[in-house]
Amino acid sequence: MSSIERQLSGEVMVVELRGEPERIPPGGRSARTLLKNGPLRATLVSIAPGGHIPEHHADGPITVQPLEGRIQFTALGKVRDIGPGQLLSVGTGVRHAVASASGASFLLTVAWVEASADPPRFS
Repeated sequence: MSSIERQLSGEVMVVELRGEPERIPPGGRSARTLLKNGPLRATLVSIAPGGHIPEHHADGPITVQPLEGRIQFTALGKVRDIGPGQLLSVGTGVRHAVASASGASFLLTVAWVEASADPPRFS
């Protein structure tokens, strides 16, 4: 079901993280927005084996929580290898990149300042 056909915000929501369809091109990635509620955005990101997300930044603080597999998260000149059971946080505007040798999925949460008329940009 596309994000247009499903609820993305509400006073109380339960979002099923298991069973999300994975259409990941070889060596690539996919992202599915799960929640858009005020300043909060949650996205399920999947990376194919050998895939990567080039260096970019978010216009708000983020958390990254691996659900399956391991990712190599590069920020501020250091690579952090994280997996299920770990939570990584990154400050606003910090440039970072993500890779996975064996493939992985993770929950990306972004908070952005309400004063901004635009949602977070990743560049």
